[in-house]
Amino acid sequence: MALMDFIKKQFIDIIQWTEDDGETMAWRFPMAEMEIQNGASLTVRESQMAVFINEGVVADIFGPGMYKLTTQTLPVLTYLKNWDKLFESPFKSDVYFFSTRQKIDRKWGTPNPVTIRDKDFGMVRLRAFGIYAFHLTDPKAFHTTLSGTLERFTSEQLEGQLRNTIVGHISDIFGESGVPFIDMAGNQEEFGRALKAKLDPMFQQYGLALDSLNVQNISLPEELQAMLDKRIGVNMMGGMQAYTQFQTAEAIPLAAQNEGGLAGLGAGVGVGFGMGQQIAGAMAGALNPAAPAAPGIAVPPAPTSAPTTAPVSADDVVATLEKLHGLVAKGILSQAEFDAKKAELLQKLG
Repeated sequence: MALMDFIKKQFIDIIQWTEDDGETMAWRFPMAEMEIQNGASLTVRESQMAVFINEGVVADIFGPGMYKLTTQTLPVLTYLKNWDKLFESPFKSDVYFFSTRQKIDRKWGTPNPVTIRDKDFGMVRLRAFGIYAFHLTDPKAFHTTLSGTLERFTSEQLEGQLRNTIVGHISDIFGESGVPFIDMAGNQEEFGRALKAKLDPMFQQYGLALDSLNVQNISLPEELQAMLDKRIGVNMMGGMQAYTQFQTAEAIPLAAQNEGGLAGLGAGVGVGFGMGQQIAGAMAGALNPAAPAAPGIAVPPAPTSAPTTAPVSADDVVATLEKLHGLVAKGILSQAEFDAKKAELLQKLG
């Protein structure tokens, strides 16, 4: 009786795979020295496929369903084994199960910035990242190109290859699209579709289908992004001249809060009487928006008649403003009185 039990255990009656995780894509049914007997049952569940391999050659492929293994259900293997009508004795064959479930939320991204030629900025370096989803469609191609004779093949073993392939095509898509970087944020969906179309043939070679590919972000490295932000700020101010005027008007009140600040600003920025006029003009433009603007740094209009008093130097004005500001801090002068005096002094510079 024990001998009969031992013999029965050497024959496989049921072949099936119950997936125990979501990452295994290919799994070899354990055969050892056991053999498959005529009439054995093969169960292939939904989202699975099974493949019989005879001496390294892919034979019969089964989709979801329950099968009784006979010469009718194994036509290719029957031919390879030279069976006429029935196989009466057990046989050995490698049986692999493949998971066709969709692998979702797979992340891709550029580990290093990709250098491209841009219409607006010339040569720029870009970063991009997103997600993709795929599933297995052709177990024969997958077996011959990737999984081979491995007992188990998982998606983790594959993702590095897929991710690097995606990144490798990004620079081509950037160049072919001709879309400037500044407009890419509004074209990420189109960019994703173009990238997917370019990658579909590569996935098919592996027996896979690329179900979706989304571009979630396209950005510059931090140092380039800071430069772009500054350029955007300049454009929002109305150009470089308006930006310089604004920066000067902002700096003078801050310098006045520190002892010697205005004097230092006058010496460092307003070297010479001409530069002093520019500073004064910037202040006048900032404090009096109704003043007529002139190209470049705004300066008050020149008087129609020759001045009757000697012109005031920029250094004198700066020193006087500094002293007046100190009186405001001590409560001797009000802010309104200071502003009126400052406007008067700036007019004398003209």
